[in-house]
Amino acid sequence: MTQANALEAVVRLLGEMPGIGGKTAQRLAYYILAREHDYAFQLAAALRELKESLQWCRTCYNISTDEQCAVCRRPDREHQVVCVVEDAANLANIERSGGFRGYYHVLQGVLSPVNGIGPDDLRIAELIQRISQNEVQEVILATNPTVEGEATAMYLADVLAGLPQADQLQVTRIGVGIPIGASLDYCDEVTMAKAFENRRRLT
Repeated sequence: MTQANALEAVVRLLGEMPGIGGKTAQRLAYYILAREHDYAFQLAAALRELKESLQWCRTCYNISTDEQCAVCRRPDREHQVVCVVEDAANLANIERSGGFRGYYHVLQGVLSPVNGIGPDDLRIAELIQRISQNEVQEVILATNPTVEGEATAMYLADVLAGLPQADQLQVTRIGVGIPIGASLDYCDEVTMAKAFENRRRLT
């Protein structure tokens, strides 16, 4: 691969990251190129180790170094409450707020017909199985307040309403505090705490 082709490949790969446009990807690629060789090699080694050393938690599908993540291993959490989030970054942000003491379930995405992402591409079946096998009393739908996040929350609410134990299951949606179109990744602790305090019931 020539230097030009290698640079184009780096720009293309960086551009596939969420929130990274073509110009930003190009700036990042040139930044890496301008740094000393050790920086690029350390970055590549760190990325390789990241992929090889981490796995999905077998319970909630959070990122973990073990079969169960640190949250799922804690017995002092409220086992009857499960908070459903889009990804591990959302989970980490909620944890930093300190406003939630239950357990999590990571969907690893949202419904997006435009991008070919349907229910079978998310961890929805695992969520239903988890609820059916455990004494879950409340499911908090904490997907991002975006078009896709709202659609995913409503779909999940319909699915959960059809479960045999639906009468004993409370399904809520995170409430005001997070503006429509915003991402949980950029919410401060107060906003996040308010969102959980003001969550609303869907079923």
